[in-house]
Amino acid sequence: MTISYPPLLSLAGRHALVVGGTKGLGAATVQRLADAGARVTTVGRSRPEHTAAESFLQFDVTAPDSPARIAEAVRESGGLDILVHVTGGSNTPGGGHASMTDAHWHDELALNLLAAVRLDRALIPLLQERGAGSIVHVTSIQGKMPLYDGTLGYAAAKAALRAYSKGLANELAAQHIRVNAVSPGGIQSPGAFALAARLAEAHGVDEEAGMKLILDSLGGVPDGRFAPPEEIAEVIGFVVSDAAASVVAQEITVDGGTIKTI
Repeated sequence: MTISYPPLLSLAGRHALVVGGTKGLGAATVQRLADAGARVTTVGRSRPEHTAAESFLQFDVTAPDSPARIAEAVRESGGLDILVHVTGGSNTPGGGHASMTDAHWHDELALNLLAAVRLDRALIPLLQERGAGSIVHVTSIQGKMPLYDGTLGYAAAKAALRAYSKGLANELAAQHIRVNAVSPGGIQSPGAFALAARLAEAHGVDEEAGMKLILDSLGGVPDGRFAPPEEIAEVIGFVVSDAAASVVAQEITVDGGTIKTI
């Protein structure tokens, strides 16, 4: 059901593509954009049981041929106004840098950096045809405070995504295409629980202790919790709206105060 948003926050009449919108933060983002009136298409490896998206494209975005095929499908659906990259994650084992093979590094970079780079290259021409648009890359606070145990490759890729996002924003701003990043801290998501499980296995402890390892490695979260996906999605919904028309080339952090430095 569409919620009545003020004009500057409304996305009525716009087509949004959410990459990685089938669960967790991605699904919450799809719902938030649809609630604001956008026609939403989502991309994922597997079809979700339930989604607020109007259409679903089944692709592995790390496959080199996927961007061109996704762009063709989006063009056929009527063009593009909003592009949100949520796809990301880490599957490397705990144990620090020595536990990571070349294959682990390749997979982390392919999923967390190169998928967005390749999709942007394929989809930005559709935004240029509109004469305006908005792109959001979901980064991570690990791009600024990398954790070595289990997510070092992920952190390095997200740091690169942040730098790429800033450069792309400066390139496209004069074309009225706004590029920004949203940087979550801990999210109440399947990915966080999976990381806790991997760390628990690596350290020979239970999953509750694995989650404590994550919190301890972050130095604690001042507001005492990981954010529900819907709270991050609200920020994304604002950033892609006309209410944020002057927000360009920024990385907005939503982490409950986890990063404590200036």
